[in-house]
Amino acid sequence: MAIDVNNESGWEIDEKSVLDAARYALQRMRIHPLSELSVILVDADAMEQLHRQWMDLPGPTDVMSFPMDELRPPGKDDEEPPQGLLGDIVLCPEVAKQQGEAAPTKHSMDEELQLLTVHGVLHLLGYDHEEPGEKAEMFGLQKAILDDWRAERGIEGPSPAPTVH
Repeated sequence: MAIDVNNESGWEIDEKSVLDAARYALQRMRIHPLSELSVILVDADAMEQLHRQWMDLPGPTDVMSFPMDELRPPGKDDEEPPQGLLGDIVLCPEVAKQQGEAAPTKHSMDEELQLLTVHGVLHLLGYDHEEPGEKAEMFGLQKAILDDWRAERGIEGPSPAPTVH
């Protein structure tokens, strides 16, 4: 997987864990190993501008996904997944920090960024949470991926619960 992580936010983050969570999610979803992904971390002002421009909503948000080739996970009978450009995930560490601190099971900014990275990957792959059934499917898959990723790395405790945005 060619995954670029570009931190333009001015915040110190664990870039390796963001990269690792993205790679794990893509492998788990059986995305072609030569596919490409970009993860960009921006400050709250830049995220607010993107949020207004693309969603016509005020204020910064936690994560935005911009798909390119609209890749989808291969079906069970597909021998080879297609290769392509997945797109961009844009994360905002400042919002992630606020969400982690406000969550019922308080967690770190880096843990929230790991959750948001998996969330962004799933959005790039066509998952959404607008309808109750879609939300249950996406958040269930997100939790399973994050739980397994954490367990493989010996990280104890529950995965952060998703924040609905």
